[in-house]
Amino acid sequence: MTKITVLNGPSLNMLGIREPDVYGSSGYDDLCRMISSHAESSGCQVDFFQYDLQGEMVSCINKSSGISRGLIVNPGGYSHTSVAVMDAMIAFTGPVVEVHISQIHRREPFRHRMLTARGADAVISGAGFSGYLSAMDIILEMLRRNG
Repeated sequence: MTKITVLNGPSLNMLGIREPDVYGSSGYDDLCRMISSHAESSGCQVDFFQYDLQGEMVSCINKSSGISRGLIVNPGGYSHTSVAVMDAMIAFTGPVVEVHISQIHRREPFRHRMLTARGADAVISGAGFSGYLSAMDIILEMLRRNG
């Protein structure tokens, strides 16, 4: 069974509480349930991780490489600042899709520049929680095409 790692960055565990006008009123557990359900119907398995610290995110990506066939990552605020997370994403062996719940290009100008996007095969921004489901579909399609 295909395994996909889903990694969320800083403060994403606060979904439903933090800026509901930007991220919606559903919580982190709701997001994980939605992704799990989609994974089950897609015939794959997901492992969830959420870290507030950059080094923990890097370690998670590195440990997942070679174990998981794909990576869905929402680096949160590290998207705009972390060369280390970007480097780990580049080194991951398999498709990487970066997801942002909000439409970052409608937000503050500093959010428009994403260092980590260089480490992604695709970037989804502004699709809400369903962006994670699309990311999974994209990864599964990439894996099918590339054997």
